[in-house]
Amino acid sequence: MRSLLRDNGMMAEDSALLLSLVEEFVSGLQDSKSKDTATGIKDGQFTVLQLVEALGLTLTSSQPHTRARGVQLLSEVLQECYEDLTEREVEVLIAFFENRLKDHYVITPPVLQGLSVLTKSKVLPPGSAVSMLRSLFQDVHVQSLMLAERACVYNMLINLMESREAELKGLGADFVFGFVQAMDGERDPRNLLLAFQIAKNIVQRGYELGKFTEELFEVTSCYFPIDFTPPPSDPHGITREELIKALRAVLAGTPRFAEFLLPLIIEKLDSDVQSAKLDSLQTLAASLSQYEHKDVAEFLEGLWTSLRREVFQTSSEKIESASLTAFTALTSCLSRSVLDSDSEDSLSTFLALVLKDCQHHLFEPDLKLVWPSAKLLQVACSASYRASHIIVAAVTPALIEQYNNRTQCSHRRTLLEVVQRFIKSVKTSQPSDNDESVFLAFRQSLCSLVFSGLSETNDSLQITATSVLTSLAQQTGLLLDSDIDQAADHLTTLLLEEDDDGVSRAIVECAGALAKLYPAAFITKLIPRLKEAMFSEPMEQDDIIITSKQHSHHAVRQRCLSALAAVSTQPSVVQQSTPVLLEVLSSAHTGSVVFSVEEVVSACRSLQRIAEQVKDTEETARCFHDVIIPRLLSLALQAALQGDGSGEGSCGLRSPLVEEVVLSAMVPVITTSCSRLQPRLAQQTASRAVSLFLDGDVSFLPDNSFPSNIQLLKQQQGGSWSQSQMVCLLMGCVCSLPRNVEVPHVDQLLSELEDLSCTCSHQLLYTSAAKCYAGLINKKPQDASLDSLIQKMMKRVCAELDSPSSPVRTQAFTLMIWVAKALLLRYHPLYTALTDKLFSLLGDADLGLMAADGFSLLMSNSADVLNRGCHADVRIMYRQRFFSENSAKLVQGFNTATQDKKSNYLKALSNIVTKLPKEVQVAELPALLTLLLEALSYSDETVQLSTLSCLEPVLLDPPPALIQQLEALVSRLLGLTSSPAMKVRIVSLRCISTLSRFPEHEILPFRARVLRGLSRPLDDRKRLVRSEAVQARAEWFLIGSPGGK
Repeated sequence: MRSLLRDNGMMAEDSALLLSLVEEFVSGLQDSKSKDTATGIKDGQFTVLQLVEALGLTLTSSQPHTRARGVQLLSEVLQECYEDLTEREVEVLIAFFENRLKDHYVITPPVLQGLSVLTKSKVLPPGSAVSMLRSLFQDVHVQSLMLAERACVYNMLINLMESREAELKGLGADFVFGFVQAMDGERDPRNLLLAFQIAKNIVQRGYELGKFTEELFEVTSCYFPIDFTPPPSDPHGITREELIKALRAVLAGTPRFAEFLLPLIIEKLDSDVQSAKLDSLQTLAASLSQYEHKDVAEFLEGLWTSLRREVFQTSSEKIESASLTAFTALTSCLSRSVLDSDSEDSLSTFLALVLKDCQHHLFEPDLKLVWPSAKLLQVACSASYRASHIIVAAVTPALIEQYNNRTQCSHRRTLLEVVQRFIKSVKTSQPSDNDESVFLAFRQSLCSLVFSGLSETNDSLQITATSVLTSLAQQTGLLLDSDIDQAADHLTTLLLEEDDDGVSRAIVECAGALAKLYPAAFITKLIPRLKEAMFSEPMEQDDIIITSKQHSHHAVRQRCLSALAAVSTQPSVVQQSTPVLLEVLSSAHTGSVVFSVEEVVSACRSLQRIAEQVKDTEETARCFHDVIIPRLLSLALQAALQGDGSGEGSCGLRSPLVEEVVLSAMVPVITTSCSRLQPRLAQQTASRAVSLFLDGDVSFLPDNSFPSNIQLLKQQQGGSWSQSQMVCLLMGCVCSLPRNVEVPHVDQLLSELEDLSCTCSHQLLYTSAAKCYAGLINKKPQDASLDSLIQKMMKRVCAELDSPSSPVRTQAFTLMIWVAKALLLRYHPLYTALTDKLFSLLGDADLGLMAADGFSLLMSNSADVLNRGCHADVRIMYRQRFFSENSAKLVQGFNTATQDKKSNYLKALSNIVTKLPKEVQVAELPALLTLLLEALSYSDETVQLSTLSCLEPVLLDPPPALIQQLEALVSRLLGLTSSPAMKVRIVSLRCISTLSRFPEHEILPFRARVLRGLSRPLDDRKRLVRSEAVQARAEWFLIGSPGGK
């Protein structure tokens, strides 16, 4: 009995609380009470239906605004707890809200809010969606509502279309009619996006349109084309592009709109507004993908007339491109028609019309309409295989005849270019299951055209002929084996005889493309002739080599070396081309055939290019591992030993292979090859390289006639370092291997490299040793031994750096900076000790400038070591991390440095900031603005240019700190317009031009001063500088002028 009384008391308290909340919300106008009420319902103190009962007096009040407050409370509570409602509660609430729609108009907004919330419920009773919509369409005039209430209506429809689509489709065309009435007259872009989404769902999900198809089209197409421009600082972020895409999805969403949309587009294409034309063309292309030929048949002539006009007479590349895209879609649409004996072939009929208007222009290669006509026919070819058959059969014979009848090379070149574009466009439309080209019937004639063009003496015609030959080769069946052989002969002859650089590049590119498809012909035809040409000596006359012939022979060799690399994409070709390149190096070394250092370097670059582009196969990996790398090491070692002896080869000439530039060119060959080796071969390479450099093991090298006491990491007798120079090749072997490959005796190797880098006076040697040491340290697993090695190295390096009289300070610095980079890339904690030492050296009298340049090395990508291509341990955003951790040290050091050392800090800052991503620069530069302005006064042109490059993007959206420094900024920029460096003058003028976009009241005081300062660059001796000065002066002249900026 007591328990029952207690429960009754609690219920009475809850009822009183609920009534109190209702009273405070309705009469006290305390909006926060809606959240308290929702909390009470969630906590189980009372139910939604009890809330409705508590609202009884409020809802029956004679005052509309009181009733509206009551409904508003209920709607806001439902917003918080609609997910917990039962089906029965939803049913009661829907009936309540539907009844309220017939009440006073001030009650409608909260009713719509409540109904919108209920449409999100997962327990909507069957039939409730239809009931709600009938009440909505019958009792509410949507366009008389405020923006938010209209949005509620649209959201209701969207929610119901997602959850109760079957019920809505049951309404038939009545649903479409109701939506049309609701949307008609909508102007707000936020609501238009919602309305367009509903319309898209209607047309794409199969809703019945009935007799309201035209009404739905009219109510949406009245916004076409969209001309909305968002206001400045629009908080909603709605763009014109969003509205265009949303409306396009509606208009192009169903073929049922074709009879209304196509006339509208034809009309809009007559507009002088470029944006309207572009929108119309893009909408046309989108809609044609949905249409069948019967949908467009009535409008074909009008569409063709409009599209032809836009291509023939356009002044905009965008309009032309959009027109061609729409024309492609139109041709593709007609190509989808199914042919039968009783129906007309609409595609053939349409293309006959196109050919009638375009074909005759193709035979006038000196007139401007040849290219617009060609473009239209070519995109039609790309639209479908059927279309390409029709057009190629009509156009190709006439083009071939025209080529044969023309004598001017310019006309022939134009005709060949037209043919090439047809061939390329046909390739895109050819079905994957059909290998037969539509050009097969004209194969022989096309080949004759190409070979005729290659035989001409006109450079442009030859270049075009190579492009056509490449296009023919890429289509199955157009080149027979005899044609390939003839092509290889032609290309080889041109390669050996043609001096024009443009023709040579085209020939090499064409040979590479053909060799990829037909390697056998180039193995037998091209490679032997190139080898013969390279190894022949220039003719002598009266014992004096004629200079012009020598130069010509050098050019031939360079072209041959480039061509050998270009054709070597297939393993079978690589097996034949790489021995030729290795023979070039061998002959250059022995002197049996004289090759210049430049030619030897080109041979190495060709090997590198082959290593980069050849397919990864066991065969090619073996070729590089067993032949090329050992051969390079052997030749380099022979040259080094020869350098320690007489210094001359068998012919009394110094071997080019001892030159630093040649050794440096060998490194990327080995680096690229080793980085792509499979694990087993990579392990063998590491073992071989380490045993060669540590133990002098030459057993794996060809031509093994080396002495037994080789010590490649030690100084030779007589103070020579020629053998130790090969340490750069060791770097290529061991620093490019995958991280999971274990380098044998790595601790001993690191010790030797450390000694070498700190004792040698030869720059290439100690730099290569430092790089190799850093590359190994970067990949060494993290453990105590690694920390011990680094600390040992740091102790030695710091001892040398701290001794001003040390003769190897530069060597020690080089090792330190490369190891610092290796540790920074992998986020090793000891990197800070090295970079702190680097900061301290900025004040050093001898090494300060070198330390400033060292920051550029830290932040830049290295080409031959410590990069991702070499499998280095490179963490993401290491540059940003370094900047964030050390920028304060740089500022502090600048502030405390003596005047003569401040320039080093400025150069260091410039080197760091320049390498940061633009987004980081824009965010961080305001804090460093003072230093950057100081850097502009620094005399180093590199620092000036990099600082200007950093400032340029910041000036587009200047922070307040920059505007406060306008006086100093304008002064320095005007001073730089007289810099000796043209690039500095150009960028400074661009920055001055950008300053004109600052707030007018800030820059107006500087106008006269800037205009006076720009008078000098207006007379600059360089045209590019004068052009920038004119642009900047024009921008500044308009500041403060009536109708100006």
